[in-house]
Amino acid sequence: MQITGYHAKYYAHELTRRHAADGVDRLSQSLFDASVDLNPHQIEAALFALRNPLQQGVLLADEVGLGKTIEAALVVCQLWAERRRKLLIIAPASLRKQWAQELLEKFAVPTTVLDAVALRKQSAGSVLDTLQRLVGKTAIIMSYQFAARLEAELRAVPWDIVVIDEAHKLRNAHRQSNRTGQALRRALQGRKKLLLTATPLQNSLMELYGLSTMIDEHLFGDEKAFRKQYLNNSGGLEELRGRLAGFTQRTLRKDVLEYIQYTERKALTQPFNPTDEEQAVYERVSVFLLREESFALPKRQRHLTGLVLRKLLASSTSAIVATLATIRARLEQMLLDDAAVDKINLLEQWVEEDDLETDYLEEQELGDSTELEDSNPGYLPAAEQALSDPEQKKQAIQQEIDELSGIIAMAQGLQNDTKAQSLLTALQLGFANMAELGAPRKAIIFTESKRTQEYLYQFMAANGYDSKLMLFSGTNNHPDTTAIYQQWLAEHQGTDRVTGSPQVDRRTALIDHFRKDDGTGADIMIATEAAAEGVNLQFCALLVNYDLPWNPQRVEQRIGRCHRYGQRFDVVVINFLNTRNQADQRVLELLSEKLHLFSGVFGASDEILGRIESGIDFEKRILSIYQTCRHPDDIDQAFNALQAELEDAINDRIQDTQSQLLENFDEDVHDRLKLRLDEAEARLDKLGRWFWGVTCYALQKHVRFDHASYAFALPQSPEGIEPPVASGRYQLIRGAAQPDMLAHAYRLSHPLGEWALESSLNALTPTAKITLDYSAHGTKISLVEKLIDKSGWLRLDRLQVTAFETTDTLLFSGLTDDGQLLDQEACEKLMAIEAQGKPGPVNAAPPTQLMANSERHIAAGIANILEANQRLFNEERDKLEKWAEDKLVAAEEALKNTKARIAQLKRDARKAITLQEQSDILQEISSLERQQRRQRQEIFAVEDEIIEKRDALIEALQQRLQEKTEINTLFTLRWQVV
Repeated sequence: MQITGYHAKYYAHELTRRHAADGVDRLSQSLFDASVDLNPHQIEAALFALRNPLQQGVLLADEVGLGKTIEAALVVCQLWAERRRKLLIIAPASLRKQWAQELLEKFAVPTTVLDAVALRKQSAGSVLDTLQRLVGKTAIIMSYQFAARLEAELRAVPWDIVVIDEAHKLRNAHRQSNRTGQALRRALQGRKKLLLTATPLQNSLMELYGLSTMIDEHLFGDEKAFRKQYLNNSGGLEELRGRLAGFTQRTLRKDVLEYIQYTERKALTQPFNPTDEEQAVYERVSVFLLREESFALPKRQRHLTGLVLRKLLASSTSAIVATLATIRARLEQMLLDDAAVDKINLLEQWVEEDDLETDYLEEQELGDSTELEDSNPGYLPAAEQALSDPEQKKQAIQQEIDELSGIIAMAQGLQNDTKAQSLLTALQLGFANMAELGAPRKAIIFTESKRTQEYLYQFMAANGYDSKLMLFSGTNNHPDTTAIYQQWLAEHQGTDRVTGSPQVDRRTALIDHFRKDDGTGADIMIATEAAAEGVNLQFCALLVNYDLPWNPQRVEQRIGRCHRYGQRFDVVVINFLNTRNQADQRVLELLSEKLHLFSGVFGASDEILGRIESGIDFEKRILSIYQTCRHPDDIDQAFNALQAELEDAINDRIQDTQSQLLENFDEDVHDRLKLRLDEAEARLDKLGRWFWGVTCYALQKHVRFDHASYAFALPQSPEGIEPPVASGRYQLIRGAAQPDMLAHAYRLSHPLGEWALESSLNALTPTAKITLDYSAHGTKISLVEKLIDKSGWLRLDRLQVTAFETTDTLLFSGLTDDGQLLDQEACEKLMAIEAQGKPGPVNAAPPTQLMANSERHIAAGIANILEANQRLFNEERDKLEKWAEDKLVAAEEALKNTKARIAQLKRDARKAITLQEQSDILQEISSLERQQRRQRQEIFAVEDEIIEKRDALIEALQQRLQEKTEINTLFTLRWQVV
């Protein structure tokens, strides 16, 4: 039994061909290479994104938790497999690492996160030269702000696709005042774009218009026309729905519950009651932050530094003491050298030392802080503006130093830590819940401060949890963490688990250590905010918010690490509550009862989170309450006002509009998704067989096969692979699971897989005779069974048509010696049967009937492709026709208004009492009639201009419709089935 060169060549062409975009086949390579479970709605969304090569992009708007990242990654991976590798992902800074990790781990697509630091490291001359050196070798990932800054450089690259995550940030891109949106529109014009957002519509239909302009300026006319047609016209929603359907795809959670079983999240509150001494420290720091005149905090960063200090104060004594010490050091430096102090960036220092969210630095970069602090009643002008006498200034600075020293000494003298003691109680409660649920004994504790993290590590080790703890932070350079990493490296040396990037490998090592359930791993991970991004902890179902972020999006991100697709248990979320702080109580109430972050199947809905425009702005709102409200009644009043604002957003009528416009009302949606899943699974089964066949043919002289496990042992790299691949055991990736984690992951995109494909594509296949051994096949194939003891001819042609994009079709022609024609399916089934012995020579020439049959198949194949291309062309032409109609609406509306005004004035003239009054009205009518003539002329001019532009665009489309056809005969063979 063997795979011949004929089998291998057919399989290799099937594995590498470009399919039309209307079926699961188009995603063959990406689905096969992906290390993820298949979900039918994700396949449907990825196909929607690839459906029409003439479109400049689409909007994928699935509800939160349905995996839009996976949908976009499928598209990126497919383009990578098709060698279209100019790929750009634009995402919020906090999600860049997550994107890099998902693409590399789940889809084997290499990535580069590009920012100012990385650009300097990669520098190859100009910024454009550096960018062009990276493009094609790796998918580029960058933040919104950085992408907007590189507008000219991005415009110079012909990107195959640009993915824009959290695209609702660009919903005002049509406005001239939106600098980031305008820069990205210019930079990406004419490029294919994939916009991702769970909240495409938050406050107004104009946001949909704004997003449409990011994709393609010809989807709708101008802003005025859109307002008239849809904003002030409830009857226009059905038409708008139809137009959106062409470029927007949205799946709801209720659509996929048949395929995805989500668990619930359950909230527990852990109250703690600070001692009088602890409360006194809290009060003294609060008083210090409210000083009307202060040198302690730089004026330009005053609002953000105050926000950070408030959060560290709530975190732990260790965190606030260390931070106050840095402020005191700054003041002491100020006494020695006033000018040098301006070079100290406190915010940067705290973010680095305490592993805080980098969002604060981005906020500082945007320059919003000064503007916001000036409008905030909690901050008054800095002391340096009030004191001009040098001696007085020194005395004031020394007074602040003394005050800080007093607070630090007081904090260091505390005997108890009520909050930390409460953590021990919380963990007992949490682990009892885990045991009740039958869930693993695993807990993640989130804190916003690295100093708090290290303090808790020591405290818990001294209180019974020694050897069961681990840390996770942005740097991951703690000695105990390094020991875990070194052990992991030794264990996985020579496998694909090791990427060679220390930062990525350290994170992977720590997650692997936490995941272990054999008693050698950790029970508890104490993590900073770094673990809230790009980390999958679905094996952990107990989450403790030791510090509760005020930013609801950040809270949801934390919980989403555990409560996600694949979680088998209900997730228990424990929140700490300071019973002596009314503002803390109201924050927890707001997040729990109004936003429902901690309870239910999904937690906060995307409508709510989407309407909380900026997480940091929301934090600033809460900070202003802490800063300005001292009396319980004031605190209540301020939080009530904030809640009322939120409720207005939550209950907004826009939700009804969103459902009318974007939800799928088809009753057969479940059946369609089921069909997609069945198609994908059948396709992957075929691909697995073909790829294994190609591997068996190409590597038969190089490896020892373990066919039962779809694995092989490679003693050394075959010649011709540069750079050489590692020796060792390889196992075929088959879906989300790779049974042998110590084996190299073997996939289509692996250099060894690509070499096997290339060898098979170039296999020598002269006309020959092969004997197909059905008796050894193992499974029943009815079509082939009927051909036992028969023989005949078979020919395989490759048809390549290039128009809007290149499409490959493999066309079989077959017949038996008794003249029976074989259809495409029967020929494919024949080529699934392995051969008995080697191919032999053929003396007879192929019959003319075989050639004629082949020509008919090719003609039919060309006709099918042209028909499909014509449909795509018609879609795009219809879009341009509608755009032209939209552009005329605004001009015609102005004329209509003038006509209506003239008619009204004529009625008024007939009712005029005096001649003077009548004369004035007639003068106005005369003026309006002149205006009416001008408007008519303008409409003709506008109409000519628009039609000219429309015709030019349609002509450009028709140029692309000109197809180029190429036909190759891959082989002709004589077959016999035994």
